[in-house]
Amino acid sequence: MRRILPYPVLTASLVIVWMLLNAFSLGHFLLGLVVAIGASRAMMQLEPSKPRLRRWQLIPYLCGIVLLDIARSNIAVATIILQGGRRGRTAGFVSIPLDLRDRTGLSVLACIVTSTPGTAWVEYNSASGVLLIHVLDLVDEQEWIDLIKTRYEATLREIFE
Repeated sequence: MRRILPYPVLTASLVIVWMLLNAFSLGHFLLGLVVAIGASRAMMQLEPSKPRLRRWQLIPYLCGIVLLDIARSNIAVATIILQGGRRGRTAGFVSIPLDLRDRTGLSVLACIVTSTPGTAWVEYNSASGVLLIHVLDLVDEQEWIDLIKTRYEATLREIFE
């Protein structure tokens, strides 16, 4: 069974998402199942390492923080756009030294930074552990470093390392 469905949770999740995005019919279910099995088998070829969750109970807490930050960022970016050029905004890059080394934790951090409006993950140097992000409205560089390190990195380290 493991050869046919190497990642059963991934397969089931993909089928559910497929059905939510398309009409509920037998044809869509079968097509979604074929796509999900194909994606699951392709994932097997990548041979990803299984993440080790040390403190999984912190995941809902992290999700709540991220959703709150996304909502606040949406409001801030909308304000910037609606105000136009009335106030001088300075976009810029911020280098953040990270202690997080877990690949899954770094992937989650990349998703968090990129999904938050006004910020973008630009580069990560695995040799030095320095993350480079772009910020739409850069007022205080140290504030961004503290935000990423204390709000996200610390929690991700507790979950994954």
